[in-house]
Amino acid sequence: MRLSKLRQQPSLWLVIKVASIFFVLCLILTLHRYYTFYASFDQGIFNQVFWNGTHGRFFQSSLSSSLSTNVVHNGEVPEVFYHRLGQHFTPALLLWLPLYALFPSPVTLTVLQVTLITAAGIVLYALARHYLEPPLAAMVTVSFYGANAVIGPTLSNFHDISQIPLFVFGLLLAMEKRKWWIFWLLAVLILAVREDSGVVLFSIGFYLVVSKRFPRIGLAVCTLSFSYMLLLTNAIMPLFSEDISRRFMIERFGQYTDEEEATTLDIIWGMISHPERLIGQLFSPLGKKISYLSGHFLPLAFVPAASASAWAIALFPLLQIFLQQGESRLAITIRYALTVVPGVFYGTILWWANHPKRFKPSFRRFWVGCICLSLFFTLTSNPSRTFYFVIPDSIQPWVYVSLPQQWHHVWQIRSLLSQIPSDASVAATTYIVPHLSSRREIIRFPALQLRNDRQQVVNVDYAIADLWQFQQYQVAFDSDRELLKQGMTVINQLINSQEYGLIGFADGVVLLQKGTPNNPSATNAWAEYQKTIQIS
Repeated sequence: MRLSKLRQQPSLWLVIKVASIFFVLCLILTLHRYYTFYASFDQGIFNQVFWNGTHGRFFQSSLSSSLSTNVVHNGEVPEVFYHRLGQHFTPALLLWLPLYALFPSPVTLTVLQVTLITAAGIVLYALARHYLEPPLAAMVTVSFYGANAVIGPTLSNFHDISQIPLFVFGLLLAMEKRKWWIFWLLAVLILAVREDSGVVLFSIGFYLVVSKRFPRIGLAVCTLSFSYMLLLTNAIMPLFSEDISRRFMIERFGQYTDEEEATTLDIIWGMISHPERLIGQLFSPLGKKISYLSGHFLPLAFVPAASASAWAIALFPLLQIFLQQGESRLAITIRYALTVVPGVFYGTILWWANHPKRFKPSFRRFWVGCICLSLFFTLTSNPSRTFYFVIPDSIQPWVYVSLPQQWHHVWQIRSLLSQIPSDASVAATTYIVPHLSSRREIIRFPALQLRNDRQQVVNVDYAIADLWQFQQYQVAFDSDRELLKQGMTVINQLINSQEYGLIGFADGVVLLQKGTPNNPSATNAWAEYQKTIQIS
């Protein structure tokens, strides 16, 4: 469509401009986050999975292995041939493997994530136009690009759930257009995103049944998604590892069982047999859950709260989040919030289809204010520390890293990274991991051992640790303080034992090489640096 014709359709032109702004700003911010070493461990995991995939070792990852139950609970050594499908079953990632093969870099995943979310908004506009006039459809779409639950996960490390909005909006549009072959294709792709994405599909089927729109199709969708999840988590994933029963089910839903390991069937039975636990978990903490819902409703001017369709379609993704234990699940800026987004927005479209006359200038001004407020909360929440150079991480005590300060640190890190061969095995601290993850053998420091392809347990060739990063945040964050203490202890032990030699030091970043003598100037600089560290 020519630019002149686009401008003759002001609503579509508005959507394209807002989508373009969203794409450009999110891409700049996420790339800046990566290049300034704020992308973290998960970015490294996904990049290594893709990198191994281009070499025919599908879904293998030594980084994922370090999180497996064999390592966490049994004390075993991470394995380079560990199949991540035992943790998360994510075959849909194969769709993007050809793209990664053309541009094999962690940056490719960052661009892919921003593109997927931006494209989801365009499909949302087409879906809204099926029911609404252009100005109203455009407002719904602008709300999507201004939602904290959309922006926050987009600015984070790459994650598989970034595919969900595009696939679900596409499925709903196919349903409205009666393109059933596309509907079922996208239903399969949704299931392929990860083992629990069937919850989103089940909720859509539930809506189709209770709304009586397509009850038979809805029943088929519910049956397909529920059966798939049970088969996958109880029969297929355990073939790769015991992570689903020994780790993930217990970490998320362990409150519903008294056992040390549990299947999805065990957890479902635990919920049924202990309804008091389920009800208690559903409403506690009440204030945080109301705040979480408000975060989803705010950019849509709270219309979803009055939409029965929105509640129906978002019901089961919400239950999945509300019935878990742990605080992070209620953070609207992390990836799980995206599973709720499609139901909230589609339900809003259906509500406006029945109440078009309420779209008055006064309400539109209120709606714009809500979007602006959502953007303000997104900025101040500093998702994934993307705005670290604008928003202090702590006021009391003061924790703030300026842009010149961080970029100076970046060049110091890069000067040391250039000394590590591309095929060497390596251990690295969290924020350096993504930059070194395009290799077979990598683990997170302070771990130093892994099991290689020859089934041998070996020490890595190099270890690089960014203690400066921990030093900046340790005054306010216990986890960083402990990592700083642990890092200093391990480094000194390795140097004193002469197992590793200190070959490089710059701005709080330590580079060690196995079986190599210490570099005198680096050793002196390390000794002087330790004197400046004050652990609070």
